[in-house]
Amino acid sequence: MALNQNDKSLVKGYQWGILFCGLVLLSFIAAFIALLNPPTSTELPILTDQNVIAKDELWIAPDTSLIPKTEDGHRIRYGRKLISQTSRYLGPKGKVNAISNGMNCQNCHLKAGTEPFGNNYGSVASLYPKFRDRSNSWESIEKRVNDCLERSLNGEALDSLSQEMRAIVAYMNWLGKDVTKGQKANGSGFITMAYLNREADSLKGHQLYAMKCSSCHGNNGEGVMRFSGVEYLYPPLWNEHSFNTGAGLYRISNFAKYIRANMPQGATYDRPQLSEEESWDIAAYVLSMPRPEKKFTLDWPKIETKPIDHPFGPYADGYSERQHKYGPFTPIIETKK
Repeated sequence: MALNQNDKSLVKGYQWGILFCGLVLLSFIAAFIALLNPPTSTELPILTDQNVIAKDELWIAPDTSLIPKTEDGHRIRYGRKLISQTSRYLGPKGKVNAISNGMNCQNCHLKAGTEPFGNNYGSVASLYPKFRDRSNSWESIEKRVNDCLERSLNGEALDSLSQEMRAIVAYMNWLGKDVTKGQKANGSGFITMAYLNREADSLKGHQLYAMKCSSCHGNNGEGVMRFSGVEYLYPPLWNEHSFNTGAGLYRISNFAKYIRANMPQGATYDRPQLSEEESWDIAAYVLSMPRPEKKFTLDWPKIETKPIDHPFGPYADGYSERQHKYGPFTPIIETKK
């Protein structure tokens, strides 16, 4: 029996419907298979062996409620405030002095210097005085603190005998009071990360920054100031109020490791939200942006001891400043050997 025009349209509609349902079913099957058989990742390892430290083996800062109610305790508590609220005391509107850029020490040393792999102070008391290649000399805690003030806070040094310096040192010594002299506390400094086999990519980093970082640090790296107008809720990452070119975080390896273990909000060293590769690229983008330039002409008097990612020449090898800043670093390492 021949089909009329309406019947033909109906059959054709059924055919298209069956085809559509089939395509949807195939897509679900493909997605399910992908879950069972994920593609092999080309990214760097999520964690390296040195980062797999049991939480009960990490250095834990002493409980601040145990700070004694004595004159020494008062000094320790004041030191903690100077670290966590530096700008209130020493920033552009500081109640004690105006010698820094408005950032707080804990913008780089998280949770007042107590966070595992958050650039903490757990090993300061146990390792200082310390010989440092950067100055080619033995350095005291006071010298190290002033380095941070002059570089990371783009400011001026404190008098080593001032009440503020004595308080900061007292706080750092109290934090590390249970760490054996000469030993490094587990979780101090930065995590370890593999080097990229390419130059860190600031263009990729720009895209990642927009997705992962700008909601806190601003589209232009300007940070977010608290309503008080005295200190930052989220610190600026470049331009005039950020750390200068002499800061430790201006070295890309330090900054990438810091990002990996602590950023964005909620990330930890054992629960990172970014891959190692993403962390390198974001660091490349941030460090490619303008910031205060400050020369420290006495740094690295023995140029052969410069770190591979120190971004300023001269060098003891034939590699460019660009490669020393962004990589790849493996050829530099091989030359050093």
